[in-house]
Amino acid sequence: MPAKRKHKGNPTRVSHRCEVSAGGLISRHNADGSVSVVLVKPAGRTTWVLPKGHLEAGETIVGAAMREAREETGLEVQVIEPLGDTSYVYSWRDRPRGPITRISKRVHFFLMKSVGGDTNQHDGEIDQVLWLSLDEALRRASHRGERELIAKARESLLA
Repeated sequence: MPAKRKHKGNPTRVSHRCEVSAGGLISRHNADGSVSVVLVKPAGRTTWVLPKGHLEAGETIVGAAMREAREETGLEVQVIEPLGDTSYVYSWRDRPRGPITRISKRVHFFLMKSVGGDTNQHDGEIDQVLWLSLDEALRRASHRGERELIAKARESLLA
């Protein structure tokens, strides 16, 4: 009869959680007829992304998208239309050697336009806010799903 294996410590358990976030592609039409959009660089990261974040208790998806846009960019925005969703899965540990949580995340994005504010007034979660041409935003955006949303918005922004 084979010997039983003894495990040192607890076997790794993976819990699962679903999260919903919202954000937007903020645009402005420039005096020369061109269009600029905003990307943000989160603090301590090297990625360039669209502003987005979690819904707060009792908040609608649109309300969260507008709040997150304002907090992360310093800009006041108006929602033009839904742009699309991205979904992805990632793993997280609250502490080193802590239990693993697998997170399934859906982010709802909206096409927005800037109606005021100041990009110097972004919150501490963001290191940098940039207005970029559509072409530069497509080159700089770090995530494929967000690049696809920028490309999708291009047609209506340039119409």
